Order: sequence, then structure tokens, then C-alpha cells
Amino acid sequence: MLLLIDKKIDTITILKLCQAHFGNFIKFVADIDRKVIAAGGEMHADAEVLLLNNGSKQVSLWGANLYPENEPEKRIEFESFINIRPLDDNMALTVQNAEIRHKIKNLVEALLLSPEELIQLED
Repeated sequence: MLLLIDKKIDTITILKLCQAHFGNFIKFVADIDRKVIAAGGEMHADAEVLLLNNGSKQVSLWGANLYPENEPEKRIEFESFINIRPLDDNMALTVQNAEIRHKIKNLVEALLLSPEELIQLED
């Protein structure tokens, strides 16, 4: 299950995305310029390809993971192999630029899960 998201999705869809692959988290790629997210799938690269095929530019794409059941400050893990981009001054799996992390967080809160939304994954 891989979705291109440009408007807020409901918690049932978030649960389905979790359960489709990993159970407790969702891999996603955020386009911080177009303000869309590709979520789901087994690899960040799958979501990256979906976005690139839909008009996104590589420089705007950043991979991360969403753990919906975690407390708000620990819900987003800013790590992905697609983030290793020396040409964009990111030499690690983790998104190193604080401004980019902030844009990703804002996009997640707008389209996936706001800090006020607490969900518990079903066993």
C-alpha cells in the first residue's frame, strides 16, 4: 500500500498503512516544496519514485518514518537511505538541516497526524 497524499488523511488510513508493512510505523517521503507526501511501501525509494513520477524534484524529497503510537516529540524519525545526498549537504541517513526537519514535521502534522491526535494501534 503506497499513497500519494496532498490532503489530510484519517487515522483509519494511517493504521492501514502501518499494518500493511511494518505494524507500528510508516515509511514516507515528503516533498517539502510541493507539500505532498508519499506514504507506505516497504522502501523509501518506492515513495521517492512515486513522487518523482508525479512532478517532484529530487532536491525537495526527504525520507522519514512515522510512529503514530509514540508521543508527539518521538513520532517522526528523520532517517532514510535516500537522505544521503552530498550534493545537498546531507552526508548521513538523518536529515541534518533543522529547517528541513521543521518543514517535514509541519507537513506530517498537516497531512498525517497532528500532535493532538493520539491513536493506539490495534494488536
